[in-house]
Amino acid sequence: MIYLDNAATTKPDEESFLKAREFLTEKFYNPSAVYREGHALQSELKKARSALLSGVASEADFELVFTSCGTESDNQAVFGFARRGNAVTTAGEHSAVATAFLELKNRGICEPRFAPLKKDGSVDEQALLSLVDEKTSFVSVIHVNNETGSVNDINALAKAVKKKNPRAIFHSDGVQAYGKIPFRLVKEVDLYSVSAHKIGGLKGVGALIKRKTLVLPAYIIGGGQENGRRSGTENTFGIKQFEYAAIKKFASMKADYERVLSYRETFFKSLDRGIYTRLSPENGSPYILSVAAKGLRGEVLLHMANDKGLIVGTGSACSSNSKNRYSRVILACGHDEQTADGVLRISFSPETTEEEIEKGAEILNEVGRDLARRMK
Repeated sequence: MIYLDNAATTKPDEESFLKAREFLTEKFYNPSAVYREGHALQSELKKARSALLSGVASEADFELVFTSCGTESDNQAVFGFARRGNAVTTAGEHSAVATAFLELKNRGICEPRFAPLKKDGSVDEQALLSLVDEKTSFVSVIHVNNETGSVNDINALAKAVKKKNPRAIFHSDGVQAYGKIPFRLVKEVDLYSVSAHKIGGLKGVGALIKRKTLVLPAYIIGGGQENGRRSGTENTFGIKQFEYAAIKKFASMKADYERVLSYRETFFKSLDRGIYTRLSPENGSPYILSVAAKGLRGEVLLHMANDKGLIVGTGSACSSNSKNRYSRVILACGHDEQTADGVLRISFSPETTEEEIEKGAEILNEVGRDLARRMK
């Protein structure tokens, strides 16, 4: 089976898994316990925080709070700081942010505002800034669009937002960027969400990176773990595996970036242009390629490809339970419903091979031509 849906989840890194296994089978103690074995695990969590943070930010300016996933991190950011006036985001956010913003209105907390997208899925920067005013309490801009792979310059946007309203809190969902594209957070970015299972870690582990001087309200109340910011016994095994996987990713990130970029371009060049149209920008993340088979059903193509040994996606896996037939993000890019209906998302990992690229494109061409003949 050829797996090209890595934006949904990645295969756990085996080396990192084996290295962290002792925290599952031997050092399984509760990190909050006062005996020395439990206390020792706090030192291990500290090492993990440092390693995970150092890849993208200065430890002098930022710190990291462990969560269960990127969605929880996003929710903690939104509901922790969008508390008055209005909150601004983009029409291209992951559902963890987009749905949370709609809930702000449902709960009567504040007014949600959504900035439009450009054709490639990146935010219209000037339109976003025009929505920010003296009453804006919170701004959230996704770093890498999880459906098109477009990259937003969050550092520049954070600076521009702070210039217009220094009191506004700036957050970014970095789930599709962390460990994949090179960047360093500037001090104007207050909050940044990451997730383990997008880079070879385990599902059920995430983190919220925060500016040190920012007071983060507790989102889950209980035993006071994570310095009172997120209660619940820490998943030491998952956190250590995340740490080891991230260290590997950051060590090879530049080389991986170039190789995966070549895979993405080779894949697209191999597709039948009479069937597939490119939606992803060339300057976007090399890990995501979205195409559209206009006039064909993307979901049907997905199942046909699956039957032939290829796994791809049709967009965000976290939105697959939505009742909406068309991707709100693709429609927000300005594409019509017929195009949105035919979207396929092909997403790569450093473990993807040239042979898989060649065979994967061959399968998509085969099923696309087959379905087009049936539709005539």
